[in-house]
Amino acid sequence: MFQSRVFASILKRNKGGSIINNAITNLRGTKITPFNHLRDIHHQQNPPSRSFLYGFKSLSKGHNCQYVPSSSRKMSTVAASVGSESKEGLRLLVNGGPKAQKMVGIWLFGSAAWVFSMVILGGVTRLTRSGLSMTDWKFTGGLPPLSNADWLIEFEKYKQSPEYKIVNKGMNVEDFKFIYWMEYAHRMWGRGLGILFALPFSYFLRKGYVTVRLGAKLCGLFALGAGQGLIGWWMVKSGLEEPASEYAQPRVSPYRLAAHLTSAFVIYSGLFWTALSVVMPEPPAESLAWVRGAAKVKRLALPASLIVGVTAVSGAFVAGNDAGHAFNTFPKMGDTWIPDDIFDLKPVIRNFFENTSTVQLDHRILAMTSLTSIGAMWWFTRKLDIHPAVKSLIGATVGMAALQVSLGISTLLSYVPVSLGTAHQAGALTLLTLMILLNHTLRKPSASLLKSLPQVVKTAL
Repeated sequence: MFQSRVFASILKRNKGGSIINNAITNLRGTKITPFNHLRDIHHQQNPPSRSFLYGFKSLSKGHNCQYVPSSSRKMSTVAASVGSESKEGLRLLVNGGPKAQKMVGIWLFGSAAWVFSMVILGGVTRLTRSGLSMTDWKFTGGLPPLSNADWLIEFEKYKQSPEYKIVNKGMNVEDFKFIYWMEYAHRMWGRGLGILFALPFSYFLRKGYVTVRLGAKLCGLFALGAGQGLIGWWMVKSGLEEPASEYAQPRVSPYRLAAHLTSAFVIYSGLFWTALSVVMPEPPAESLAWVRGAAKVKRLALPASLIVGVTAVSGAFVAGNDAGHAFNTFPKMGDTWIPDDIFDLKPVIRNFFENTSTVQLDHRILAMTSLTSIGAMWWFTRKLDIHPAVKSLIGATVGMAALQVSLGISTLLSYVPVSLGTAHQAGALTLLTLMILLNHTLRKPSASLLKSLPQVVKTAL
């Protein structure tokens, strides 16, 4: 009753709502400050665990864990739905609030996973020597052979290729169908990715979820994806040409194979990084000490990531030169540590891309350098005060690097079976994924977030 009388009195005295209007105007100009003291009490009562689970729970939040009352949460949701800036002034990649952010993130992660599967399927296609079974190419694709007559027509085309004449002479139609289906599946899987990417992209553009900055990135990635089909055919076409010698086996150009695989890695990395930026606009940070620790880790993570990327590209040249079928011993290459013919080709630079001995030696050196650099990163950061998520990622990266080297050695000693060769290629992309995730987690927080952080995370005594 008292509140009703007071409110009625205010209305009578307002005279046109000037008092209420002034109050609203003042509220609009009021800045909501973080509740640092409540956050500190929360940390004292509930100290952050250093476990693997806590690290990734914090990572998924993408910002410091600070207390926000329900009214502030409602206000921040409304603000996010209006524009591309959060209440701290952070520029977001997605408009429309948390729901739109989640939808776009799931779509981008799904697209990245599709590219990952494309790389694996491409590896299987190469290892089963199926890549040269289709001797023509159309941008839009087409139906596979549907009758025996259609299969015979495709088989006759393949019989004109150097691979059939030199490698597969005497192959029957049933064996041809297997390698044809492998290449056909690889091509159509790529076209399916184009549809998976384009349709949701159009929908999100129509709904207004995509900001200009995000739209520019995604258009660039879509263009790379469309060009990937052309690069793939450019690569296959090189394998349909007559080899330089009648004793040489027909195979695709190692340069074109490296361009094709590197392009796929770039597309995957771009999609994965952008997806992380959508769902995690801020890196995990709960104190300035953790931010400083992350900066120190980053100085080691960046060069290690570069070495991992170069090693992956060198693997493409190993595949393009069939270098995995030579020197199937470890750690020595045959009876020596360094073969005698590593600089036989002229000019010398050609040896690093076309000489089987040099290409394999390079890949061995780069693989061990990758493992050493990642191990050194773990060693020099193990005592740093850093976020648990960063510690967990460093540990996972070390383990994956060791596994990848083991897979490479096993593949070499086993004369490159399809199963191990495919696992080794998948391991390369998995290691690259962990390096991308680590570098994304080590980003510098926004200025607004830095201002709200305490010096250290307070824990219970």
